[in-house]
Amino acid sequence: MDLQMRKALKEAMWKRYRKAPKTMKTKILDELCAVTGYHRQYAIAQLNLMEEVEPFYPKIARTRKRHYPKDVIAVIEKVWEAADYPWSVRLKGILDLWMPWIRRRFALTSIQETKILRIGARTIDRYLATKKRDLRKRLYGRTKPGTLLRHKIPIKCESWDEVAAGHLELDTVSHSGECASGTFAYTLNLTDIASTWVETRSVLGKGEVAILDAFRQMKVSLPFPVLSIDSDNGGEFINNRLFEYCQDERIGFTRSRPYKKDDNAHIEQKNWTHVRKVIGWDRYDTPEAVQAMNDLYTQELRLYMNLFQPSVKLRERVRKGSRRTRRYDAPLTALDRLLRMTGIDTTKIEPLVHLRARLDPFALSETIRLKLDRLWALRTKKIISDRAIDPGQETAEVKTIAQSLARRMTKKKTRSSPKETPSKRRQ
Repeated sequence: MDLQMRKALKEAMWKRYRKAPKTMKTKILDELCAVTGYHRQYAIAQLNLMEEVEPFYPKIARTRKRHYPKDVIAVIEKVWEAADYPWSVRLKGILDLWMPWIRRRFALTSIQETKILRIGARTIDRYLATKKRDLRKRLYGRTKPGTLLRHKIPIKCESWDEVAAGHLELDTVSHSGECASGTFAYTLNLTDIASTWVETRSVLGKGEVAILDAFRQMKVSLPFPVLSIDSDNGGEFINNRLFEYCQDERIGFTRSRPYKKDDNAHIEQKNWTHVRKVIGWDRYDTPEAVQAMNDLYTQELRLYMNLFQPSVKLRERVRKGSRRTRRYDAPLTALDRLLRMTGIDTTKIEPLVHLRARLDPFALSETIRLKLDRLWALRTKKIISDRAIDPGQETAEVKTIAQSLARRMTKKKTRSSPKETPSKRRQ
């Protein structure tokens, strides 16, 4: 009996062997051993092996009942896009805050509104997971440390624990594109630690005078007085002009440790959400581009971010064994955080509350996109080097490099060759 026949016989007998009582199993084994010539123990092992490789029938996964229909998810996706793709916890707060405008814009029924308000952050993550993979980017900067006045400006590296508005972190974001040569635009960005309020201005170059003038304009626009500022070690901040201005205005001035971005974690986060994510990485080096950026920063984007974009703040860190969990407070806009603070000048806050009631976040989002289209048309698409390359000089440089490499290879071969032994020298 060949191999195929023995295999077919085992496949035909193992199910009967499995269901048979003990006396019948003995007869089945006798029959199998007589036909195939197997040893009895080997026959038992073969039948048990056939039992182990029984065809596997996968379990049918239970289909989860869909609690949120496609029309509800479509509305959430449009709000997510209009809000510039926030993460799920912030999006949940945006859905609650924007509901009066969402109701009018999408003509929601009562059932749809109830489902939108009831959906949780984790459920939003699950429905939007496939659309988030294409939206991941990274932030790169071109900040270099300064060398002046370091001994006069103290270093601040501990965590902020401020409950009053007015303590700011500052930083600049370069718009140099792929080439960092020449003069190009910078964005001066500041954020308040307690309220998360953000002000932004664009300047051409990051000279001391331009940065100080932009900071003065931002200081006037803030709805609260400035108490202290904290910056990195760049020369645009560590200079006599800004240092003396802070002393005259009785503003505290601290700096971070060199090359330690974690010391300015708050403003580094705002550099992404308010600048890189909006403007991008293209090069802008003309006064027209700077003017267009300031037109966006000082109007629609400022109101959109501070009045309609809620953010969360870290409340505590809990460590259980090797796992560390971060717990955040409820999502709130910068304006709502200011309203909850004591000692705030209400004459500057109340007009903002009335302004938010009159504005439409969807209209603001559309206006921002239109202005961004006009701004992107002003970007510098190609940089041509000022130094003309002489073909003869380039050929000479290539020959010099080739000769240098040849000499190095010759030295390596000489060092690697075996030395002569005394016996060889005598010969």
